[in-house]
Amino acid sequence: MVRNLVLILVTAAAVGGAAFTPATASAGWYGHRADIHADRRDIRRDLRDLRRDRADFRRDFRDLRGDLRSGRFSDASRDLADLRRDRQDIRRDRRDLRRDRRDLFFDRRGY
Repeated sequence: MVRNLVLILVTAAAVGGAAFTPATASAGWYGHRADIHADRRDIRRDLRDLRRDRADFRRDFRDLRGDLRSGRFSDASRDLADLRRDRQDIRRDRRDLRRDRRDLFFDRRGY
């Protein structure tokens, strides 16, 4: 009697689980469009930040050349340190942009 009851419960759980699986699997696609839009927005922000950082790099490089030309070597060393920080920030932004583009590629392909 107990064996039949356990067998019935296991069978009901298997049938119910099989019927519930497609609904659970497709639930992940509801936020798919929002994820793609968020990735594109993030890429636009990264590109804007990259343009701003490159403009800052060019401005600092002009300052460095002016300081070296006029003989202000202490200001030139500060400008050089700032250029190094800007270059590192540009590298980080480019890496983040590559990751966001890869994420968008995989989201569009459904991976």
